[in-house]
Amino acid sequence: MRFTLVSSILAYGIISVLAAASVSSFPNALTLSASFDPIKAAYWTGLPHHRRTPFSVSPDGKSAYIAYLDSTSKNIQVQLVDTTEFTAVGNAASIPGFEAAGLVAQNDGFALLATVNATGTTDLPTNNMPIVSLIRYEDGKEAWSTPLDGPGIHASDGLTATPDANGDLVYSSASGLYAAYLVVTAYTGNAAGHFGDSVQYVNTDGERQDIPEASTFGCSHNTGIGLEDADEAPFASICAEDHGAIWLNTETRYMSGVKIANENTTNGVSGEPMGGMSGSYSNLARLPSTSNYIFAWQSRDATNLYTDTWMGAPYTQCSPRWLNHNVAVAPLASKSTLAGKEATSTVGAASGDDQVTWITESTTEDHQNVHVAALSSDLALVSWETLTSPDCKPVPLGCSGTYAGTSFQFVNASGVKVGGVTVEKDVFVGGDMALVGEKLCWPYVDMAWDLSAPKSSGALVTKMSFACASGWNATGSSAAGSSTVVESMAAAASTAISSPSLSLPGKQVQTSAVSSAVASLSTAASSLTSTVGLTTPAAGQTSSAAAMSLTLEASSIPTTFTSVIFPSPTQDAGTGDDDTCI
Repeated sequence: MRFTLVSSILAYGIISVLAAASVSSFPNALTLSASFDPIKAAYWTGLPHHRRTPFSVSPDGKSAYIAYLDSTSKNIQVQLVDTTEFTAVGNAASIPGFEAAGLVAQNDGFALLATVNATGTTDLPTNNMPIVSLIRYEDGKEAWSTPLDGPGIHASDGLTATPDANGDLVYSSASGLYAAYLVVTAYTGNAAGHFGDSVQYVNTDGERQDIPEASTFGCSHNTGIGLEDADEAPFASICAEDHGAIWLNTETRYMSGVKIANENTTNGVSGEPMGGMSGSYSNLARLPSTSNYIFAWQSRDATNLYTDTWMGAPYTQCSPRWLNHNVAVAPLASKSTLAGKEATSTVGAASGDDQVTWITESTTEDHQNVHVAALSSDLALVSWETLTSPDCKPVPLGCSGTYAGTSFQFVNASGVKVGGVTVEKDVFVGGDMALVGEKLCWPYVDMAWDLSAPKSSGALVTKMSFACASGWNATGSSAAGSSTVVESMAAAASTAISSPSLSLPGKQVQTSAVSSAVASLSTAASSLTSTVGLTTPAAGQTSSAAAMSLTLEASSIPTTFTSVIFPSPTQDAGTGDDDTCI
């Protein structure tokens, strides 16, 4: 029996390598109670974005909800959804509002973050601007509604309103707190007329928490928000501002903290790193049962840093390396720290983002609508849309072009790509990616997606589609949460070669090199568990040598391992096959 360099033999089991994401779709599965416009025009350019449809699954996994702004632009519909077929369950709750900005499903209902009209007669926002409220439904009825800005909220800091929230909502059962991160504009005080952002906390009784971890006016002209739960306040937060950087600002709630990346910006404008209008969701994910997170965004990279003349030192601006966008990820070691280095703030630096982990690095294609969600404690799914022949302007705005598909790529907790990339032409990401059992699922509208020119609205629809991605390994079983026994495989192989020499048909093979390979395999085991699942022989199954093509990143497997075979103890003798290691 002969084995090639890309095949490996294991004595008592089969390494099952995680392949590309397996995407299944449910076109037009959900009938909507009211029609829906699936397009939201981008700020400045008017290019089409998917109008966000927040989607969330309850902690017990038994129920899921989707929220969407209906075509009247005056009501938000929240629909209970079957988690198997994604059909409607019961009637939708219709809630007055102008933007569905976040949704958290609970076992007894949901919490909705929405822009709504302010109430009262004094200190109302100018120009009838809406405010943001957190609205809790329990057992089919409104339990409470808590305004997060507007009249009376942080009046001493200046009153704020929210024409477009472009934010998110999360919940932590450990702390018993909801957290909302949203864009605001001040209508009183020193910041009147300017845009910033705000982090607000609300407990399970609907009481807004005036705590140091909340904020009223943070990142300037926030052009992207990332928010994820933590066991206690402050929750993990990220902001993209218009003065040249993306910040992990968990501890500051301002345009400071840990600099994730340098970005080319101008006043009020950036490269839409978290999706721009109707974005700022599913871009920061906590890996379950860990304190680790992963962040994904679209970037033009950074070169030639210089002092930001508006803010002054230590703030910097930069030039873009590309006019098109590529997909980047940054692993976090905790809610407040990066796993790697932060971006430089050295004026004169020729390269500003050497610390970034790139998922794509193209000079000819644009990538946008970037999202990430965690499948397990060591595996996340990154998605993005690709545009060919892009038209990208020097001012850091979006790009137009020919839509070429939506890509799905698994990465491990370190941001390293795992398996291949899956490209779907008819599946998009139009709402939050949520864990449904052992799959990541999200809503989208089944339509022709045209990114070639500005478009302020789309054809109204009355159906919503869903798609799900699984982490299927090479043996066909789910890899989600697989943490089984690479170490035991190495031990099994070691047992098989425990004698001074290994008897193979017609020859004696010295085992020193094999033992060295086993040691290398054992050393690599902990990192390999995040990229492979294992399948041991079923009861009564005869253990036999089996080949499996490995599709892991070359850097994750020792060279000695890829060039050594482990024969099965049940191998037949006398076959005459050449079993020489090659």
